[in-house]
Amino acid sequence: MSARIVLLVTSPRLPAGLLTAAAWDVVRSAPVLAGAESELTTAVRVSGAEVTVVTGGATQALLDAVAAHGTAVWLAGPTGDESLARELGLRLAREPGLAELELMYGSWDPPGARLLDAVAVMDRLASPGGDPWKRAQTHRSLAGFLLEECYEAYDAISADDTDALREELGDVLLQVVLHARLAEELPEDERWTIDDVAGGLVDKMVRRNPHVFAGEEAGTLDEITANWERIKRAEKARESVLDGIALSQPALALAAKVLERAARVGLAVPPPLAESQVDPEARLGASLLATVAAARQANLDPEAALRRTTLAYAEAVRAAEAPPPAPA
Repeated sequence: MSARIVLLVTSPRLPAGLLTAAAWDVVRSAPVLAGAESELTTAVRVSGAEVTVVTGGATQALLDAVAAHGTAVWLAGPTGDESLARELGLRLAREPGLAELELMYGSWDPPGARLLDAVAVMDRLASPGGDPWKRAQTHRSLAGFLLEECYEAYDAISADDTDALREELGDVLLQVVLHARLAEELPEDERWTIDDVAGGLVDKMVRRNPHVFAGEEAGTLDEITANWERIKRAEKARESVLDGIALSQPALALAAKVLERAARVGLAVPPPLAESQVDPEARLGASLLATVAAARQANLDPEAALRRTTLAYAEAVRAAEAPPPAPA
């Protein structure tokens, strides 16, 4: 068997002892070197293997170990030790008879692993010695930013710009993580964490999707939606079908949601007539509500319709204010 240097890369986001069987085989059968003490070096030692920490000249130390034992393992640090891998690669390219370089993954980041990084970074920013601005915020002071970031994500969706959507959803996630970090500073009987947020979401998704998690018949999309609503009503003791509607959403969207909720339970409550209102604002409001009701009957989204037309009008305004072309 030819001499080899195994560069063992692991996920810093998993417990140090969670390695593949192949990784454990190689660290137990060959000398192991590392650039610093870590939880991983401790876990390898606990398994019965020896680990030598090299403070300088890692390339030569590995080549010496290979010459003596045929195989040597390098426990890569959290960043993967790319500079060492590059140095080794260049050396072995010049002297191919010394050893072969093998990259082995002892563990991989699970899906969502970078969310752990987001939580860790936010904790640093919102802790003493971090970012003064973030530490000075409250849930109330951040409320407008949350709406703004959601609107910007909506704009990206409307523009079919998936790259922008990815970025804007990151800004929405920042708001979620920051709110959760600030909640850790609340009085003991009020505080909660990002894990409470995620745990509540997981529990809700499992409860409301029994056709996925409890083996129930899936049925049609309408049946699945009706089942979701039934479970939701059982979870939340509400006095009105309108309870739970976000009252701070734009007025056209709010009107559409109220009309949709009323129709869902068969309530035939006619909207007010514009001509019966006593002041101009009330007459305008009644007229707009009637327009929203007509849009619902036509299966149109009044918010999206007005937005589309307003943006087209905005483009016309921009065109009209453009300076005339310079004379030839």
